Amino acid sequence: MSDMTIQELQKYIRVKDHHPELKLSYLQKLVEEVGELARAMRKDVRYGETQTIKGSLEEELYDVLYYVVALSNTYEVDLETVMRLKEPISCAKYGQKGSLERI
Repeated sequence: MSDMTIQELQKYIRVKDHHPELKLSYLQKLVEEVGELARAMRKDVRYGETQTIKGSLEEELYDVLYYVVALSNTYEVDLETVMRLKEPISCAKYGQKGSLERI
């Protein structure tokens, strides 16, 4: 698998799983996955140590990302555009230096 942009991930998930009528269900799944991420963090379960993705921190991070993207797709939000709009505001707020333009 090659590197994938956020827009490509959004397109992939939109083709695979796009049901705008299920906004609340996507949100509920996101909350569930955040809970599972917290559990994996608490237990410090890592893929590299167990050689199984199931229940690992890595799996739960992907699941959270998946539902954030699926939910953004239901609202037709381009996450790359939002990232470029929001990042300078966050950097200024927290006194961080950074520029997405350099990436």
